[in-house]
Amino acid sequence: MTKIDLVAKLKAGAAVLAAAGVLVLAGCGGGKEEATLKIGHAGPLTGTIAHLGKDNENGVRLAIDGKKLTLELLSEDDQADPKQGTIVAQKLVDAKVAGVIGHLNSGTTIPASKLYNDAGFAQISPSATNVTYTNQGYRTAFRVMANDAQQGKVLGDFAVTKLGAKNIAIIDDRSAYGQGLADEFEKAAVAAGATIVAREFTDTTKTDFTAILTSIKGKNPDLIFYGGMDAQAGPMMKQVNNLGLTAKYLAGDGVQTAEFLKLAAESAEGVYASSPGVPLDKMPQGPAFAEKYKAKFNQEIQLYAPYAYDAANVLLAAMKKANSTDPAKYLPELAAIQYEGVTGNIAFDEKGDIKGGSISLYQVKDGKWEYIETIGG
Repeated sequence: MTKIDLVAKLKAGAAVLAAAGVLVLAGCGGGKEEATLKIGHAGPLTGTIAHLGKDNENGVRLAIDGKKLTLELLSEDDQADPKQGTIVAQKLVDAKVAGVIGHLNSGTTIPASKLYNDAGFAQISPSATNVTYTNQGYRTAFRVMANDAQQGKVLGDFAVTKLGAKNIAIIDDRSAYGQGLADEFEKAAVAAGATIVAREFTDTTKTDFTAILTSIKGKNPDLIFYGGMDAQAGPMMKQVNNLGLTAKYLAGDGVQTAEFLKLAAESAEGVYASSPGVPLDKMPQGPAFAEKYKAKFNQEIQLYAPYAYDAANVLLAAMKKANSTDPAKYLPELAAIQYEGVTGNIAFDEKGDIKGGSISLYQVKDGKWEYIETIGG
C-alpha cells in the first residue's frame, strides 16, 4: 500500500496535485479558517482494477484543482479487498478526516462504512452500488449513482423483453458487487418470465473459466449474465467464443469500460452492458468535463471519474452551505443538498441514495460501446 503524507500550501492558481487517495482542504466554509481540513478518498490503486481506482482518484483531484485551499494529500490503496478496506478506513478515521469520497467497490465500501459512521463523518461513494450500503441505517452513508436494485431490474427486464432471453445462465464473482447485482438481475429476469438454467460463480482472482463455461454450454442458454468486473469479463468473453457458445452476453457497469474492449479484443463484439446514469456526452456538463480531464491527465475517462468529481464537490458544497467543516453541522446540509453536477442534479433520499437514478444500456459495435437507451431518472 502506498501512502503519501504531504502538506502543501497552495496559492490561487497553483493546483497541480500529486496522486491523491486522500486530500485535505481548508477554508471551504468561506471564513478565515486556519485549521487543516482532511477529506479522505480510498480505492484500488494497485491490482487488476487499478485503472478504475485511478480514474476515481483523478476525478477527485479535478474537483479540488485550482481552488484557493490549503491541501494535504495522502494516498491509501484498499486493493479492492474488504479486509484492506477496513484497515484503510481506520487510518482515515485516525487521521481525523472530515469526510470520505469512496470506496470504489461495494465489497470495501460496506465494511468501511461502519467505521466512518461510528466516527460520525460523511462517506460518499462514487461507484459502490450494492443495496446493503445504504440499507444499514447510517446517516453518514451516501452515493451519487443508482444502486443494484435499480440496475438489476433494468438488466433483467432488458434481457427478457428486449433481447428475448428465455433460458439464462448467470455467473458472478462472489464479490458484494458482482453477487449483489447478479441476485437483483435474477429476481427481475424470473419475474419477467425467464428460466435460470445455471447459476455459477468464480472469484476475483480467476482468469480461467473453461470449466464453468463448458458446464453452461451443456444447458444451452440463450443469454449469459455476468456479475463482476472488466478484468475477468475480458478473458471470459474470449473463452466464450473459443468454446463456440452463441448465447448473448450481458453484464453491468463493471464491464462497460474501455478496458473491457481492450481485454476482450474482437470477442467483445456484440456484448451488452449497463451503466448507472447517462452517457458522458449526454451529461449536462459531460463534454466539458471530458475535455478538462483529457487536458489534465492526457487520457480518456475510464468510467466513474465524473461521479467521483461530483461526490467531492457535493461534500464541499454541503460544508460551504453549513459554513462549517464540522460533520455535525454539514451532515444535515448534505442530506438536503440540491446540487447541479457534471452527472446531473444530485439530491439524496432518506437512505442516502441518489434520487431519480437512471440506468443506460450499451452494446459493443465495431469495437466501441454504442449507446442504446436510458431507463429511469
